[in-house]
Amino acid sequence: MEQTGATGGGMSASRWGEVAERIAAAPYPVEVLPVEAERAAACLAGLEITTGSWLGAVIVESGGLLVDHGWLRVLGGGHGGLPNVVSASDLAAGRVTVALDVMGGQFVWMRGRTGTAPTVHYFGPEDLTWDDLELGYGDWLDAMLSGGATGFYEPLRWPGWEAEVAEAGLDQGIHTLPPPWTAEGKDLSAVSRRAIGLRELVDLHEDTARQLGFL
Repeated sequence: MEQTGATGGGMSASRWGEVAERIAAAPYPVEVLPVEAERAAACLAGLEITTGSWLGAVIVESGGLLVDHGWLRVLGGGHGGLPNVVSASDLAAGRVTVALDVMGGQFVWMRGRTGTAPTVHYFGPEDLTWDDLELGYGDWLDAMLSGGATGFYEPLRWPGWEAEVAEAGLDQGIHTLPPPWTAEGKDLSAVSRRAIGLRELVDLHEDTARQLGFL
């Protein structure tokens, strides 16, 4: 399994077949969003990768992947209110945003502090810190498509979350009060929940982390 995306230069066989196999075998629903070819091609060129990488294949073949009733939104070539990988990323800083989740969490493919090969890092609303998952993009996506989201997100779920999350738009996340990073907000079944703009929710978590000195 690839640890990083393949760089551009030369023709490479598409890895989409491998991704599609994992999607078909996933233990929960995975929806492949349609994508506009021109938009996807521009995104691929912006990252200077090919479809010989899992990331490149996902960008060209999908507008994004809605994993586990839409809880996890793996970014692709963009669809509707869901951004493409390039528009969601800070490429100048070496940060490639590869997924967002309904709670305002972010998955970013970037180098760690040691300067090693890029890995996927997660910033979540439960602790407001960056966690290096120590996985390349391909291994991370393989894990998420193979059932890894269930255990990963268990602390952030509540009874009946599936229907509530499925109703949220592609550009929406679920804001909770008290927030998940507080002691009072850990029980998601007992908090107030409402849908707000996903970008707004992501920014809210990051701004809070800065104010608390976590970033």
